[in-house]
Amino acid sequence: MSIVKINALTVPSDQRETLEQRFSSRAGVVESSDGFEWFELLRPLEGTDRYLVYTRWRDEESYRAWLEGPMKAAHQGSGGGRPAAGGSEVWTFEVVQQAAPKPKEG
Repeated sequence: MSIVKINALTVPSDQRETLEQRFSSRAGVVESSDGFEWFELLRPLEGTDRYLVYTRWRDEESYRAWLEGPMKAAHQGSGGGRPAAGGSEVWTFEVVQQAAPKPKEG
């Protein structure tokens, strides 16, 4: 089964727009990586200042290859000033069950 990587980024309110713009400017970088399955940037609505960056991968090896290749190159070449996030914590999960919406009849 697939693995999920969730990067929990602590982002001050004055840096939210900057963070979102930086992700938008990198659109397409992860999507072409071998083993990549899904990406979502989740903005907090209440109770936290942490954004969640959700990526899903075929396996750990695919994630590591992206981390050491395209992701590293994208961050080294960004030169976008100070980081928008004040902290980062990566969580790893294995997908053990999944479900999709059932097709509507009629």
